[in-house]
Amino acid sequence: VQLQASGGGLVQAGDSLRLSCAASEGTFSNYVMGWFRQAPGKEREFVASISRSGGAKNNADSVKGRFTISRDNAKNTVYLQMNLLRPEDTALYYCGASPRGGTWSRTVSEYDYWGQGTLVTVSS
Repeated sequence: VQLQASGGGLVQAGDSLRLSCAASEGTFSNYVMGWFRQAPGKEREFVASISRSGGAKNNADSVKGRFTISRDNAKNTVYLQMNLLRPEDTALYYCGASPRGGTWSRTVSEYDYWGQGTLVTVSS
């Protein structure tokens, strides 16, 4: 599967953004999908994941109540709705696909395929 992330940009603290990740060349519904982010000088960290059907989700504590992951299997796309953005949310955001994992999959090694990353910058 190939992944293409989009939707990043420069926003102010408190604003919202919606990231999208479109999949191609594979059966999208076979994959658990996840969003990760990587700030400058830091390791890539888990943000959110969603089950193959979309019925189960898992969020990092740092984004609970602010970010929502969703997917549309008919459109082969996973989304990350980000509200109440903070400067500490500034990072490159990556979508990943896991063929064997579940919504419990919170580590980079559990995801086999990655998009190219989309930059989110939140100013104070």
